[in-house]
Amino acid sequence: MRPGKRDVIVSEVGPRDGLQSIKRTMPTATKIEWIKALAEAGLSEIEVGSFVSPKLLPQMADCGELVAATRDLQDLTVLALVPNLRGAQAAFDVGTPKITMPVSASQAHSKANINRTVEEAVEDVARVNELRNSLSGDYRPGVEIGISTAFGCTMEGNVSEDWVIELAVKLAAAGADSVGLSDTTGYGNPAQVKRLFTRLRSELGEKAGGAHFHNTRGQGLANVVAALEVGVTTFDSSQAGLGGCPYAPGATGNIVTEDLVFMLESMGLKTGVDIDKLVSARPIILSGLPGENLYGHVQDAGLPKGFQYA
Repeated sequence: MRPGKRDVIVSEVGPRDGLQSIKRTMPTATKIEWIKALAEAGLSEIEVGSFVSPKLLPQMADCGELVAATRDLQDLTVLALVPNLRGAQAAFDVGTPKITMPVSASQAHSKANINRTVEEAVEDVARVNELRNSLSGDYRPGVEIGISTAFGCTMEGNVSEDWVIELAVKLAAAGADSVGLSDTTGYGNPAQVKRLFTRLRSELGEKAGGAHFHNTRGQGLANVVAALEVGVTTFDSSQAGLGGCPYAPGATGNIVTEDLVFMLESMGLKTGVDIDKLVSARPIILSGLPGENLYGHVQDAGLPKGFQYA
């Protein structure tokens, strides 16, 4: 089941957001096998790793190898996270099709996560855009931004919604192709999600990006529905619910990709993802990380009798 039309893009972040939160390192060959299995299941975007210092996150040291091994897979957009200009240069050097940069709405989280003030992070986005514009030939990688802690911060508490939208406008002006919102700490609720994404889309138009929700307090899928209702069509998730943010205390639990795809398809929204093939990729995780906790209701309960894709 791989229909051509997709109503919603499910962007898989497990190989990056999932694995960076686990102290053990999955072997590179296993990562490649996993990414290829996810692509075969029909996922059209996969964040394969991040170009960060291996001293800080040794789990991500092989990101360049992963990009090289997967960037030409059919019907797949390979993404990588970069925290700064140096990371962007490394990503561009290996032909990464698309990069994502985290810019936090919280000063405390920004310093903990990328060792930059928020203002310095915005300046980095502008520098990365200048670097991209200087590239020769036909290679023009995408640059997307996710505003971290957009719905609240474990270190600072509430985050001003006015400030989140002001920051989004600054990032779009700095050259980002799209600016989305991330519930890094699992603080968001459906009413808040509707307000912020309505404002984001009103301010940025076509540059308004997707949503990255965590299920830390059980609100992940409810927040997806709220975002859908105001026109959001791209959602990050992680197979088996792996991940969180190592620099935001308590920020566990990405949305489970299998559960997200099931919900969307049940609602009549085409994702292009085959759930059976997706579930079949889960054992690859355990082959590289034996004993790791995997989550997901679809995995436990199976698909309903007579289930049909949208």
